[in-house]
Amino acid sequence: MPPCPPACQHPFLNVFRHFKVDEWKRSTKEGDVAPVTDKTLKCTVYRVRGSVSAGSYIQLPKTSTQSLGLTGRYLYVLFRPLPTKHFIIHLDVSTEDSQVIRVSFSNLFKEFKSTATWLQFPFIFEAGRSRKDLAGMIPAGTRWTCLQIDLHDILLVYLNRCYSHLKSIRLCANLLVRNLYTSDLCFDPAVTIAEARRAKLPVTPVPREMAFPVPKGERWHDHYIHIRFPSDSSETFSEPVQKSCSLPEAVLPGHVLQLLPHPVAFSKQVQDSVSLKVQKLGPTASRWAPSAPRPLPEVNLSCECSEVSSVGGPSGHCQEPFPWVDKRAAGDSIHISAQKPAVEPVAPEHTASQESFLPDPVLRLKGVIGFGGYSTKWALWTRDGAAVVYPCHAVIVILHVDTREQRLFLGHTDKVSALALDGSGSLLASAQARPPSMLRLWDFQTGECLSLFQSPVLTISSLSFSDSGALLCGIGKDRHGRTMVVAWATDQVGRGGEAVILAKAHTDVDIQAFEVAFFDETRMASCGRGSVRLWRLRGGELRFCPVDLGEHHALEFTDLAFRQAQDGHTLYVCSRSGHILEIDHQHMAVRHARRLLPMQTPGGPLPQKQTFSSGPGIAISSLSVSQAMCAVGSEDGYLRLWPLDFSSVLLEAEHEGAISSVLISPNGLRVLSATSLGHLGFLDVPSQEYSVLVRSHAALVVALATDCSRGQLATVSQDHTVRIWDLATLQQLYDFMSREEAPCAIAFHPTQPTLFCGFSSGAVRSFSLEAAEVLVEHRCHQGAITGLVTSPDGSFLFSSCSQGTLAQYHIGGPWCRILRMAANVVCLDSCPSPNALAVSGDSRLLAFVGPSKYMVTVMSTASLDELLKIDVSALDLAGSHLNSAMVVCFGPTPPGHLLVSTSSNMVAVLDASSGRVVRELCCVHPVACSSLALSGDGRFLLTAADRAIKVWDYLAQASPSCQVYIGHSEPVQAVAFTPDQQQLLSVGDAIFLWDILAPTERSPPGSVQGSPKAPPTCKASLGARQLEDVVSGASGLPRQQVPVPSWASPLQLGICARPSKGLDATCSTRRARVQPTTRPDSYKHFMARYKASPLAKDLSLSPAGDEQLHLKAVVGYNGNGRANVVWRPDTGFFAYTCGCLVVVEDLHSGAQQHWVGHPEEISTLALSHYAQILASASVQSSTALHCQIRLWDVQGGSCRQLISHHSTAVQDLAFSPDDGFLVTLGDYGDRTLALWSTATCELMTSVCLLEPVHGVAFDPWDGGVLACVGRGAVTLWLLLQLGADVSLQIHQEPIPEEVGACELTSLCFGPAPLLYCGSNAGQVCVWDTRAGRCFLVWEADDGEIGVLLCSGTRLVSGSNTRRLRLWAVGAVPELRRKGSGARSHSVFMEHELTLDGAVVSAVFHDSMDMGVVGTTAGTLWYVSWAEGTNTRLISGHRSQVNEVVFSPSESHCATCSDDGSVRVWSLASMELLIQFQVLSQSCLCLAWSPPSCRRPEQQQVVAGYSDGTLRVFSVSRMAMDLKMHPHQAALTTVAFSADGQTILSGDKDGLVAVSRPRTGMTFRVLSDHRGAGICTIQSTRKEYGDFRAEGMDLWLAASGDQRVSVWASDWLRNHCELVDWLSFPAPVVTEASGCLPPTLAAFCPWDGALLVCVGLGVHPEVVFYSLYQKQVVKKIPLPFFAMSMSLSPRACLVAVGFAERVLTLVDCVSGAVQDFAGHDDSVKLCRFAPSSRLLFTVAHNEILVWEVMSH
Repeated sequence: MPPCPPACQHPFLNVFRHFKVDEWKRSTKEGDVAPVTDKTLKCTVYRVRGSVSAGSYIQLPKTSTQSLGLTGRYLYVLFRPLPTKHFIIHLDVSTEDSQVIRVSFSNLFKEFKSTATWLQFPFIFEAGRSRKDLAGMIPAGTRWTCLQIDLHDILLVYLNRCYSHLKSIRLCANLLVRNLYTSDLCFDPAVTIAEARRAKLPVTPVPREMAFPVPKGERWHDHYIHIRFPSDSSETFSEPVQKSCSLPEAVLPGHVLQLLPHPVAFSKQVQDSVSLKVQKLGPTASRWAPSAPRPLPEVNLSCECSEVSSVGGPSGHCQEPFPWVDKRAAGDSIHISAQKPAVEPVAPEHTASQESFLPDPVLRLKGVIGFGGYSTKWALWTRDGAAVVYPCHAVIVILHVDTREQRLFLGHTDKVSALALDGSGSLLASAQARPPSMLRLWDFQTGECLSLFQSPVLTISSLSFSDSGALLCGIGKDRHGRTMVVAWATDQVGRGGEAVILAKAHTDVDIQAFEVAFFDETRMASCGRGSVRLWRLRGGELRFCPVDLGEHHALEFTDLAFRQAQDGHTLYVCSRSGHILEIDHQHMAVRHARRLLPMQTPGGPLPQKQTFSSGPGIAISSLSVSQAMCAVGSEDGYLRLWPLDFSSVLLEAEHEGAISSVLISPNGLRVLSATSLGHLGFLDVPSQEYSVLVRSHAALVVALATDCSRGQLATVSQDHTVRIWDLATLQQLYDFMSREEAPCAIAFHPTQPTLFCGFSSGAVRSFSLEAAEVLVEHRCHQGAITGLVTSPDGSFLFSSCSQGTLAQYHIGGPWCRILRMAANVVCLDSCPSPNALAVSGDSRLLAFVGPSKYMVTVMSTASLDELLKIDVSALDLAGSHLNSAMVVCFGPTPPGHLLVSTSSNMVAVLDASSGRVVRELCCVHPVACSSLALSGDGRFLLTAADRAIKVWDYLAQASPSCQVYIGHSEPVQAVAFTPDQQQLLSVGDAIFLWDILAPTERSPPGSVQGSPKAPPTCKASLGARQLEDVVSGASGLPRQQVPVPSWASPLQLGICARPSKGLDATCSTRRARVQPTTRPDSYKHFMARYKASPLAKDLSLSPAGDEQLHLKAVVGYNGNGRANVVWRPDTGFFAYTCGCLVVVEDLHSGAQQHWVGHPEEISTLALSHYAQILASASVQSSTALHCQIRLWDVQGGSCRQLISHHSTAVQDLAFSPDDGFLVTLGDYGDRTLALWSTATCELMTSVCLLEPVHGVAFDPWDGGVLACVGRGAVTLWLLLQLGADVSLQIHQEPIPEEVGACELTSLCFGPAPLLYCGSNAGQVCVWDTRAGRCFLVWEADDGEIGVLLCSGTRLVSGSNTRRLRLWAVGAVPELRRKGSGARSHSVFMEHELTLDGAVVSAVFHDSMDMGVVGTTAGTLWYVSWAEGTNTRLISGHRSQVNEVVFSPSESHCATCSDDGSVRVWSLASMELLIQFQVLSQSCLCLAWSPPSCRRPEQQQVVAGYSDGTLRVFSVSRMAMDLKMHPHQAALTTVAFSADGQTILSGDKDGLVAVSRPRTGMTFRVLSDHRGAGICTIQSTRKEYGDFRAEGMDLWLAASGDQRVSVWASDWLRNHCELVDWLSFPAPVVTEASGCLPPTLAAFCPWDGALLVCVGLGVHPEVVFYSLYQKQVVKKIPLPFFAMSMSLSPRACLVAVGFAERVLTLVDCVSGAVQDFAGHDDSVKLCRFAPSSRLLFTVAHNEILVWEVMSH
């Protein structure tokens, strides 16, 4: 059933008539449904009755797959419930994001219920009954009712969603229904059209066909009932909420529809139970009151779920308020409409009454820091040029440019999208972004909102006033995406009237700018892509005429401006290509055309105007014209002033970002400029000085901190900046930017000019505000920083991360240094929050949520001893889910309260010393509170959730009152008081500064106390020290019983060396792991890359020799490994790791062998001294308890033995000099050292380590000595053998004081008895192992030294600064004899190389002249010190590889990656030939031009990037040919047409763009797949007329919602038609997978009429679909859902990759399936080469090349 056109729905729609209910063709009925004649209405109505309400009903439309498509805001139901029966009304409402919500009304419901997809409202009848009896049977004598339902506000209030249309209606028994109507107008059913005209009432009378008949001389309310729900909704949400009330939700309509058919005299008990009083008006009441109701008396409501009283109902939760009922009666007659109550807080009867001290309002918005939000285009001068007007998200700011004082216009509830000021400066117009766009007209002088009305445009993008202010024009898009121009008459707005639509016009052209002419308000001009149009308003219609642009018709115009000239009026238009056109307005012709080019004359500092040229012009984004000059703003960041002949630049000012708007002041002396980065300033022309007015964050502000002594504010934002502001002036003082990582948390030092900041990488940095530089950086965290706080006394800093680690730093001295780390104590599920950590006012206590989300832990700040654990899951005993803690906050020290926000929308006030619940604040916000702040005197409590801030009277015990403030257009991230407690700050979309209007009175200490009758307290007391409690406390699971907190001290574990037999090693290891394990601040430690892909359990591996695929080559080196390269120059053996593979390569021929067996990523390698055994170690897999260590036979390439002992990962491997022993070192999480016999592969001994160890090595001169390096010491182990038993004797030497507090991270032995050690501070220490002392130290690098190699008189050092250095250390043995007095001047550096990443692996020839070095960039370098060169041996992508494509001749292939690079390889040798790099963008898709495109030497590749751009690269010229921007979202796939003349590209929003690479123009966009990302686009040739479609190209597009479309096209004629459309049900997604698999489709190479698809349907299978038969002709089942697929061009083979790290080859003829292992992650990509001889597969950044044996 086609939806009803919107034009037919205005002003109202008769639903029964439109859908012809009497014919039952477009609707359906079930049960006892019959037409009857009603005596009251004197017309036919439908009676629906039945014993079961759901068994009899009327439903529109007929089936659930159809939609009514009714867009009216209000639904009017004219019905009468049948007495002593139940009835139900179901409405299915669709939101703008296509979510269907069911809204139900019934007297069956006893209470309001809400889910994400269903709202149930009880329909209550009051007839002198108690509250518990209100829901139930309908009393006798119920009258006909007009139920007016505001669908828009129901969705907005209860689900925070935007209403789109009404999908279906079901009216269930038992009721009589006359009709249904929808409309955008709010009708008053008691007023007829004649009465409204006669009395000139400001109401909308009901249409005649909707009216109920009223006997002559009687009143409508005497016979009928009107209910509006939600109550008074049209007024409730139009204004900002700044109202004092005892209920946080007092501004929202209630959940219950109340129908009172008779007046009732309530007793006091009933009044208290229903929480409302009904006012009965006498016969003198105004009959027009429904539109302007009289205020009712204040209603006493209590919502506090306190320990004293609760009116929340049986569950103990407080309920939202009911809508109050307005009765207007004559005699016993009553009029009913739903309105909102006026409320005030009252104390319960049995407690002392306490009056709130909060003034109303208690807050006043003083100023905001920010600019833009929706757009940075709108910044206006006032008429006198003394102030500027600009939007800051939902607030309009008027800033005086000299005094910097702000005046704020509040009222919008979403971001302001456009502004306009009339010529007299008396009327301001503003529009907000969220559809449907609401417009406000303001009295500019007083700030009063004169008019609020809805625009027919979804989102207004531009507004323009006529000079007189009588006409307002707006530009935007309608529901169908078409551009609409609307003109309103606004001349009556200031006189009590409303804005009236004069005309509307639709246009298909793009409009970027629109302006009403200042000299004639009936004339306008617009410009956009390829068009300049002149408009005229005449006779109630908007008409336009295009300007003949001639050769400039293809330009993209961005802005325009009118200018008064002597010979008429001139229109100036600018373009993105640098053109400025002067257009004669009267003759509609181009008078002059100029182009601005970024060229400089010799010796001239300023760009000069040039004539037309083919070079790139300056992209102009805005211009403004005065009588003397033209101001131009461009995307290169320059503001330029030109004379009107554009002969030369008069002035220019460079900005930090692209200019988005320029405007010359009315006096022509100042030029206002705005940038895309949120900066606003002006250039003073006479003085040639530029002044910055506003700086702002360009993204969401996530955290803030205030400085106590300097009056400064620090904020961090998702725009990767840290900014420091002056609170007095609101001006920016400093800013710091980190492009690679985002700041997450911020804190000031309480006494020093120092700022601390935590980042998403886990780094914590200390900034000096005096020197504006970084002082110290700590990288002890693995995950993003979630919390950062300093103790008030300035002694300690604490940080937490997303991995659950807590760090303590000492900040009392000049440097910040780390003291302690505790792992698994902070909740792993926590997100960055300013309230993640809290320190008490006396600096003694630290509180946080952890180790699970159900627990709050209190620790000692000095020692991190656990003092208290509080289980908050028991706070809400009546809830259906366990209560979890969100954020924490300490109150003033006396009385020492700890405030905890919980997931049940409650704030629990706890005693910080005992854990006892002092009191609870219920229903704090509709959602969980995200930020808390308590004033220093304990008077005010701030809570923030969603976009609202609430101020609570914290001193009020029984029923604390609150006030609600809105103004933010996005969720509030943090709130805080200023240091002087006179103001408060809130951050989110912008920074808001609020004045506190309450008098400064400090309550006496201890005044905040709990009620004498408190609820049951949480169990919390001193506790035990058992090891089991420590382990369970870090599990992150909810407790069955509240644990007993303990004054626990950390376990003191020593080093133990075990005998050779028994299970002691396992026991020792388990005991050692009780200590919290955190990753050391050292890059030397291996950390496996996170993988969500599971391991496959059952594989169909073919017998040896029968495989159809043979692994030929691996492209890439694992730069994430450590010491994972081995090389023996004498034998030529060369091996390295890539993922879970050991790659053995012949350096001369390039041939590779691949040793397969490890299930996970390999961390390190070691080669025995005689090159007979290779040891490799991988990390622990999800299916094993220990990580694997494999011993390989170098000669045969087979695995000799598999051993395991370490639990997490192996940090280092080393063979003894005689190859008799192998030592394995566990990482920081394992902390064990194991010694193995290489002959028997038995574990000889195992040692538990107290601290993480970074490296281990055997002494080559004494096989019985083993050395380890770590924190603070060098450890020497002596191997003692007694028969078959081996034990270790330990000897430790501390690091000398002159070395400092550093960690030794690398080591190597030199000539006996020298031991070289590198530190994380860049020092090299030389030890005498015989004397046990360090005798020499020198500064070898600026960063951490991770690699040391020594041979003879040379030493090689590699560090995380990317430097590789060669040192001459021949004099060191002589310096050893001098002892501690040795100096390092005899050690000098011979050579230095800078590589492309941190050095993680190195192996050199004994002469140290040549070697191989591996870096974190995934590159292996051949280094020759003799020649001073470094040559790339192995190279791979650093990040995820997204595509592999081949040249038509199969001589080359190209790859692209998330690292922004496109690499071209030689297919024969797999050597890297060309690399195209784009910074700060990910390259997501790639395509190679087909052979029909151009000559082979002119081949091109096109790449799609995450910013929506396409770049075309020439392979032969190794340069970029073209850049296009056809998409706003990230591209997901790209393909050439069969002839190569067209590019098809798809993005993640589901749009497909068609572009021409020769012109760079996008000439078509297909939106059929909108809403789901495009997974695949493929194009092929077809014969003309095949599939009954024109064109020679056949192409398909597959999207992530399991839909595939097939098209035939002839792009030269711009012809494209749909051939077929496939849609399948979504696969069943398991909890482990978490997301839908991609939808992949391809044309079958061996049968052009077949489509081969995977990812379609409920089951994993390969589907063959016939385009001729229009049906699925074959299915081949698969073991898992596919992640990638490729079809062999020559053979009937399909390669499928899975998330389970398996590659499967399917023979489509025989159905045979073969599985292949070797991938370390999900097989995201499979690609057959054109000849079908090779198959490329990709897992993350590893590229595996397979040879197809069956070809």
